[in-house]
Amino acid sequence: MTIEELYQRMLTAMGPRHWLQIGTPPAETAWEILWGGILVQNTNWRNVDYALANLKKATGFEPQQLLALSTTELTTLVKPAGFYTRKVPTLQVLAAWCQQYDFNLATIQSLPAEQLRAELKALRGIGDETADYFSMYVFHQPTIIIDTYLRRLFGWLDQPLPNNYGQAQALIEQAWSYDLSKAWEFHALIVDYGKTIKNTTDFEQSFLAAQRLTLV
Repeated sequence: MTIEELYQRMLTAMGPRHWLQIGTPPAETAWEILWGGILVQNTNWRNVDYALANLKKATGFEPQQLLALSTTELTTLVKPAGFYTRKVPTLQVLAAWCQQYDFNLATIQSLPAEQLRAELKALRGIGDETADYFSMYVFHQPTIIIDTYLRRLFGWLDQPLPNNYGQAQALIEQAWSYDLSKAWEFHALIVDYGKTIKNTTDFEQSFLAAQRLTLV
């Protein structure tokens, strides 16, 4: 089974996911996706919801309003998401980075994909996975997000990925032709599948049982 066949099999069995469509729940604005992508690190979405509700009330999710808050004020708002000593500085440097582009997300979106990703990764607290998440869901650059759900599924399909993030990503990119729509949907399908199929027993009872993946 190729990655394209895996994608089509999951799409047929699970249906389109319609993740993070701007203007509809669960994300009202692109800024909410950015702040949520930082706050969700090392916690669950329920805790993030509380922190985002606080941010929305205080700032309307506007980056200018976030930057106007003191560190103490911002910490109080996002404390429900935990790890606030790390997340607060990341929120601040992310907002300040956007300020360099006059908070114009379209301008940032027009940056070359490699430059955009490099600038995001240079920010404190943003690693490979978060940079790719922002690149795809906010700035509409097609990419493959190498997360725990994808690694686990590929392992079950007898195609374990290299530990190195870049090497794992390159392996998939060489084996599959995709556009933004496919990359977006593939990531959402894998995450939603992984939230339900949590162990080998679950996998063996799922619609992907007895399948093997090939990256050639």
